[in-house]
Amino acid sequence: MAEKDKAQPIIIKKVKKGGGGHHGGAWKVAYADFVTAMMAFFLVMWLVGTLPEESLSGISEYFKNPSVLSGTSRTPPPNALGAGGAGTNPVKVSKNMTSPTMGGEGPKVGEGESPKDAEEAKEIARQMEQQKLESLLAELKEAIETSESLAQFKDQLLLDITPEGLRIQIVDQQNRPMFDMGSSRLKDYTTEILRELSPYMNKVENRISITGHTDQSRYASPSGYSNWELSADRANSARRALVAAGLSEEKLSRVVGLSSSVLFDKENPTNPINRRISIIVMSQAAEAAARMSEDGDAALQSPDAAVPGTEDAFPAATDANGNPAPPITPISLPKPPQAR
Repeated sequence: MAEKDKAQPIIIKKVKKGGGGHHGGAWKVAYADFVTAMMAFFLVMWLVGTLPEESLSGISEYFKNPSVLSGTSRTPPPNALGAGGAGTNPVKVSKNMTSPTMGGEGPKVGEGESPKDAEEAKEIARQMEQQKLESLLAELKEAIETSESLAQFKDQLLLDITPEGLRIQIVDQQNRPMFDMGSSRLKDYTTEILRELSPYMNKVENRISITGHTDQSRYASPSGYSNWELSADRANSARRALVAAGLSEEKLSRVVGLSSSVLFDKENPTNPINRRISIIVMSQAAEAAARMSEDGDAALQSPDAAVPGTEDAFPAATDANGNPAPPITPISLPKPPQAR
């Protein structure tokens, strides 16, 4: 029995592996990165699809010229080399283009803005100015309620915001006028009102317009002095009181008298409320319109100004031989005697 056990053969079994066998799990990491990237890509595409056209236009403009938003130039230096050591493409410069110099003038703000951007900037500036004027209006209303000098005249101080700016109207009442009757002399309490208002006008950079108004009561004067002169003189009296109280003269834009051409109470032209002083903290648009009007008047009053398009309509004068005629010497007339 022992001999049979010794003679039993030993069987060795070899298993051959088929195919390439196991290569590890690196491909799973790469596949996961690919799926993540695709998910992010489609998420971005979905978000872009929900944006309005204005935002899409801005994104498109950025990718066309990224340096516009970043404020830097993406042009490589002249000696830079491209891929493979090749030189960069040369830039063609037209004859109209000028190179910047050390003393030259740089690009101006707003030159590269589109009309839409310029309109948006103007609207933002207008809203900011509106808020500033409304804030000043609130301060004035609070001052009128709390100040002893102004509280007793709050019925004669009318505040509102118009297209021209913040308007402060000081109006007459039946038994409490702002000026002496038929005169430009301020009452003492009117001077005090203007002294209280002056510091508030210095809080803003806007310029000031002062206008005098009267009612339609005829001003009887043998010298021809009328409501036009009276309203202008009263506006100047208010100007002098404001300047004496500390208002900067540089802030004054115009001082005018309108007589009874702009009535407060049109149904009752003789109502005392029509006699008033209107002080306007002018908006930027009103200031620009006033400057354009002043520039136009100055151009028309200039002795050298010529009306465009009349050069051929009125040819130069010549004598019988065709030579230019001598200039006409103006004749000075004696001044009429002034009435005393």
